[in-house]
Amino acid sequence: MSTAPEVRPETPVPLTPKHPAERAVSGRDWIGFMSMVVGMFMAILDIQIVSSSLSQIQAGISAGSDEVSWVQTAYLIAEVIMIPLSGWLARLLSTRTLFLASCITFTVMSAACAFAWDINSMIVFRALQGFLGGAMIPTVFATSFMLFPQRQQAMVSVLVGLTATMAPTIGPTLGGWLTQSLTWHWLFLINVGPGLFVTLMVFLFVRGEGPRWEMLKGFDGWGILFVAGFLGCLEYVLEEGTRNDWFSDHVITTVAVISGTSFLLLLWRELTVAHPVVDLRAFKDRNFLIGCCFSFILGIGLYGSVYVIPLFLDEVKQYDSLEIGLTMMVTGIFQFMSAPLAGILVKKMDPRLMLGLGLACFGGGLYLNSAITADWGYWDMFLPQAVRGMALMLCFLPINQLSLGTLPREEVQNASGLYNLMRNLGGAIGLAVINNEIVSRNALHHLRLAERITAARAVVQDQLNALTDRFDGRFATDAAGAARALIEQRLMRQSLVLTFDDVLLMMALVFVLALLLMPFVRKVDPAAAGGGGY
Repeated sequence: MSTAPEVRPETPVPLTPKHPAERAVSGRDWIGFMSMVVGMFMAILDIQIVSSSLSQIQAGISAGSDEVSWVQTAYLIAEVIMIPLSGWLARLLSTRTLFLASCITFTVMSAACAFAWDINSMIVFRALQGFLGGAMIPTVFATSFMLFPQRQQAMVSVLVGLTATMAPTIGPTLGGWLTQSLTWHWLFLINVGPGLFVTLMVFLFVRGEGPRWEMLKGFDGWGILFVAGFLGCLEYVLEEGTRNDWFSDHVITTVAVISGTSFLLLLWRELTVAHPVVDLRAFKDRNFLIGCCFSFILGIGLYGSVYVIPLFLDEVKQYDSLEIGLTMMVTGIFQFMSAPLAGILVKKMDPRLMLGLGLACFGGGLYLNSAITADWGYWDMFLPQAVRGMALMLCFLPINQLSLGTLPREEVQNASGLYNLMRNLGGAIGLAVINNEIVSRNALHHLRLAERITAARAVVQDQLNALTDRFDGRFATDAAGAARALIEQRLMRQSLVLTFDDVLLMMALVFVLALLLMPFVRKVDPAAAGGGGY
């Protein structure tokens, strides 16, 4: 892909111009950092690990079908609230202390989730697990930038990027295997051993900077309240909107008003207060602003595809959770295989060109999937998933580089929280739109197909007669009724297939439209920072 010509000659902006003096990273530093990466992997994994096992959890805690989705939603809401606050907390407590507190409490709440006795206790424990563990994600991103010298940034970016994108990809696979091989309780108990190990390793090997208690002066409590009101209520509206017919429900309307009001108050507060808990001034950097848009779009593709494809395999193909996981594993395998290539390209290639290639490939993979039919099997799904897996790292690394690579070092902790927030918001908003489209498009396709499948058409009548003859004797009381029910079942199945085709095509279009942002991205020089930016 070729990028649009610049309006005027522009000098490449060196990545991380205020990077600290390069120093050798010790073995102790590497052990501590790798332990933090494992913690981040657990926190991201837990978003999706329950997605293929919700029916088993529902039975285990005697929850209603309209309640069990909150096992996933409660975690997401709480995590989204914590992510933008993590930058301020890291500066207040120190990165090491915040990560330790986040990891140990995440581990304790994981164990509590496994012993939840009803839906209410599960929601509370999952919310605490998401909120307390949410700080691990941006903390690792910030540490990868501040700890390692420029010459090692490319390698570290590949490691962090692979972890951040691999976790949601393999979540349904691991969750399905654990539930079928053991019980749903192990979806949460699997965190306990690694969580305790990571806590110990971080305590022993990560350097501590010391807290900055003076930051409590002028504490921005209102900012925290407005962040929680805006993001928490927004997530609730997105989750419950499709189920409750959006703004025709007075609760949805009320919560949406609270979210919108909180957002306006948040903007006013954080742009006027002397010491904001979420510093929005990072958005003044053009690359960071556009990079956050790309992160948002990547969240739509990453979380949307991990949701839509398993849903198709479940509702159309009738796969069990393990079969879904094995089919989805292709994306993860090719993502892992592409990591070394992406690591080389990020050092040699204009990040804008690399990102354009990644976006085009990801959109292409979704487009290939949009031709899906009810007869598709594992090998039919192989190529689209392989293309998406290869594209993920081609998107993730240059987005990091373009977004965070030009920021001063002192702004990275705050900016990494906002950057990660945009990816999660992209996933949340994308899933809400996807769910809404699935409902509306399915109804539309069902109506159009039903209009064409009537007894007045000879081909339909012949099919009814043939099925009635086949069922005669097996359904002696109403063979004709059984024939009509089977045709209706086929109609519903085909309307679902057409619906998934439409949704995947719309997602592909989002990635094509994302390419229109490329001319506005400032050119950066990958060699200036060893290709690593952040």
